[in-house]
Amino acid sequence: MPTVKLVLEYDGTCYAGWQRQPDQPTIQEAVEQAIRQVSQATMSVIGAGRTDSGVHARGQVASFRTDLDWPAYNWMRALNAVLPKDIAVHSSAIMDDRFHAQHDARGKLYTYRILHRPARPTIDRSFVWHIYKPLNEAAMQQAAATLIGTQDFSSFEGSLTDNKNPICHLQRLAVIRHGDQIFIEAYADRFLKHMVRAMVGTLIEVGLGKRTPDSLTKVLRAHDRAAAGQTAPPHGLCLMRVDYE
Repeated sequence: MPTVKLVLEYDGTCYAGWQRQPDQPTIQEAVEQAIRQVSQATMSVIGAGRTDSGVHARGQVASFRTDLDWPAYNWMRALNAVLPKDIAVHSSAIMDDRFHAQHDARGKLYTYRILHRPARPTIDRSFVWHIYKPLNEAAMQQAAATLIGTQDFSSFEGSLTDNKNPICHLQRLAVIRHGDQIFIEAYADRFLKHMVRAMVGTLIEVGLGKRTPDSLTKVLRAHDRAAAGQTAPPHGLCLMRVDYE
């Protein structure tokens, strides 16, 4: 039975995250409903990552198995005709039946956007975290470098999770300014629940002078969420890309 791979873009503002939940709209539910509408079949869709409520994506990957013998392009065209306007299929491909969007993923890139200026945002208010106070970007970058590597990221993991493996290989954590925006890019083989947002919130505290850059070494060693900083708001976060072999 062939497996269909979808690359999805979505505005997560109106959704309770990726994963299907009772009585709340989710991305997974919307995609499964669209597949049902175009194929008259019920299929379970697997996402590469469980983005949180309010988090966006430009390159989320999903997969599902089907016995329909459709060309790959037909899935993209058909689903885009019925999906809500805040969800779209970028591309579709027919994969080997062993392909699994989550288990086969080898790396994910997230970007967090911060609007750093006195005036609050209007057009981009659902896609940036607005910070008006001065930030020490050099200190933030120094602190970010401390977190790069294969490490136990328990101190940056959200509560209420059944995950038993806190080890992640964080290959990139960069603080980049473009005009009045600051982008924090994070690339790793995997991420824990709320991990990127917790790292961003902690880096902001460093930028505000509430923490020193070298204090993040102690945060990592604590293996305690209370040791790290606040969890950044979800709407500044976007899943940009999922990599496969």
